[in-house]
Amino acid sequence: MTEPAPAAVRTEIVAGLTTFLATAYIIVVNPAILSDGTGMPFDGVLTATVLLCAALTILMGVYARLPFAVAPGMGLNAFFAYTLVVGQKVPWPTALGMVFWAGVLFLAISLTPLRERLATTIPPSLRTAMACGIGLLITLVGLKGAGIIVADAATIVRPGPMTPQVLLAVVGLMIAVALMVRGYAVAFLACMVTVTALAWGFGLVTPPASWFSQPDLTSVTLQLDLWGALAPALWPSIVAVLFTDLFDSLSTFIGVAEATGFTDDEGRPIRLRQGLIVDAWATLGAGLLGTSSGTAYVESAAGINAGGRTGLTAVVAGLCFLPALLLAPLAAAVPSYATAPVLIVVGVLMFRTCRTLPFGVLEEMVPAFLTLVLIPLTLSITQGLLWGLVAHVVAFVVAGRARDLAAGHWALGVLAVGLLYLHG
Repeated sequence: MTEPAPAAVRTEIVAGLTTFLATAYIIVVNPAILSDGTGMPFDGVLTATVLLCAALTILMGVYARLPFAVAPGMGLNAFFAYTLVVGQKVPWPTALGMVFWAGVLFLAISLTPLRERLATTIPPSLRTAMACGIGLLITLVGLKGAGIIVADAATIVRPGPMTPQVLLAVVGLMIAVALMVRGYAVAFLACMVTVTALAWGFGLVTPPASWFSQPDLTSVTLQLDLWGALAPALWPSIVAVLFTDLFDSLSTFIGVAEATGFTDDEGRPIRLRQGLIVDAWATLGAGLLGTSSGTAYVESAAGINAGGRTGLTAVVAGLCFLPALLLAPLAAAVPSYATAPVLIVVGVLMFRTCRTLPFGVLEEMVPAFLTLVLIPLTLSITQGLLWGLVAHVVAFVVAGRARDLAAGHWALGVLAVGLLYLHG
């Protein structure tokens, strides 16, 4: 194997820095989501987040030799916090155990062709609807964090008062959008830094007394409840984590590869299977470290577009995460309305896939629509997916298209009915 030219190495290093800057927002956003109402210590989740990002991104570079960053997935963290812990009242150590067991399943499936087959069995319309529904859920969380909407006993939600915090969130949203349309990788990071600095300057938030602290390796790391997570009532949610991460990782690898030309002669993403195995370890490792499932990040496209073509890009990006282990006090001083614009924009990016939904085919659109709306309305990706699978089979039968249903569709429909029964 020949040594890469110095110019190529420089390009890979720049690409790695670009990938890190495009994904660094997760260092603050993930602990903010997971600590919101769950009782999980912010500092502990930040440490777990940084360790997962660094270790698995480096593994992606060394083992899979791919220029992809790995981090806790947006949508997966919302599912963990708002569906499992807040919605279903699952203790967070048990929820971490569920993430771990989902990771074990991911790894077993990823070692065989079954993972790709499972993904292709789910109707494409439901896969798209899941992404859109998760986007709406994340947007809902962002609007709440910004104070734009607040809870109301009579109407469920209502517009919040026009406060300085809301105005700063709007400013942050404008900054994020303005930088993103111009192609700046630091758009999310610049949004959070600017809003936080303004909040400090106006006295809305007290800056931390110290910017640095020792990493918190005890409050959430290895605190998972392995056996409590195996309660039959929790099986549907474990399956939901499995399917959600499955589609998230596949769509990321395939979508980014197609968008950046990172494919082989047959149009398949390069070293897809190795990348999926690392993605599976990211979920298993997340449960052990104390955070929600990790997955390959679509923001990796920024580094690939900057010239990243080898695992060195990922290794550089992974190493860049490590200094953040010492910045927990600084990260904790970032207010929710500074991260809210990031959540809103991520929700928009996930929802834009709705343009591919089959609006003209009612028997496909009804199940997709149910999946899409039930995810934010029930705060449950599980409910959205399971009801969508059942509705897909029923809609095709009543439309006279039962012959178009494959054996896998029937099997998933029956499985969904059983899981809905257990979930109830």
